[in-house]
Amino acid sequence: MPSRSVQPPRRTILLRGAVASLILLTPSTVADSPFAVEVIHFDPGIGGVPGYDSPESALGEPTRTTGGSLFPAAVTPFQPAWLASEVVSLGIGGSIELAFDHLVLDDPANPFGIDLLIFGNSFCVDTNAPWGRVGGIYEEGGQIEVSLNGRDWVVIPDVMADGGFPTFGWQDTGPYAEEPGRLPTDFTKPVNPSRHPNGLIGLDYDGLLQTYDGSGGGVGVDLASVGLSAIRHVRITNTGSDYTPEIDAIADVAAADDTSLPGDLNGDGLVNGIDLGLLLAAWGTTDATADLDGDLIVNGPDLGLLLADWTG
Repeated sequence: MPSRSVQPPRRTILLRGAVASLILLTPSTVADSPFAVEVIHFDPGIGGVPGYDSPESALGEPTRTTGGSLFPAAVTPFQPAWLASEVVSLGIGGSIELAFDHLVLDDPANPFGIDLLIFGNSFCVDTNAPWGRVGGIYEEGGQIEVSLNGRDWVVIPDVMADGGFPTFGWQDTGPYAEEPGRLPTDFTKPVNPSRHPNGLIGLDYDGLLQTYDGSGGGVGVDLASVGLSAIRHVRITNTGSDYTPEIDAIADVAAADDTSLPGDLNGDGLVNGIDLGLLLAAWGTTDATADLDGDLIVNGPDLGLLLADWTG
């Protein structure tokens, strides 16, 4: 009688697949960026600013120093990013869809409950140049939508993408500095939304620094305000007819005191065999708890993130 081959248990197969996936990991696959890493779709629309049609300008962190070598300038609320390599323009009907490499969560530990920041190139009108006193905010609109899967979209009401708190690149430069500072702001920290942008009017430059409190500015979005627990995609559309919003970047807000371990799946403060078992049980599924990198599947990269947090 021919011998019968013995198949390993399914859990063994899963573990072998997990280990094989881990071996293939590189550092770039386990390091989340707080900024957009991918342009999913771009439509420049009609009448956008000529030459400002590179959607990749909206990837990575917001601009800190603008103007290049010819007209260098530190980005402040009075002098925004303006190069074509720094912002992308949306003409009438134009839109851009950006994606993170992880899930952006509705996190109550985030400062002021803000989960997402959008950076355009809005700026403060100066009524006391060159010393800097806010007389108003120049904004150009842009509808914000968010999505978990890139198919089902939710509009963020009453918020303009190219508006809000103008970008602040440094904490130690003047309002029209030509050189970058030494103390960068935090592009993952929102400004206190109780100081609505209109509340900036009348502030001098020192008042702006105090109000921003180390933040890099941006338009804040609380996902809970639209009933969402997580998103990965952001779409910005010019729904108007008399302006052309420019987009610089988007950012995932960092929790104020984030000492949690993403690999701690059962919430006991440790990352150990129990968490590994939970991850393997969810292997190949879309389980949100075990999907640590937010790519909508539990697989090798999630295992790598869990092992990176291992406490034993």
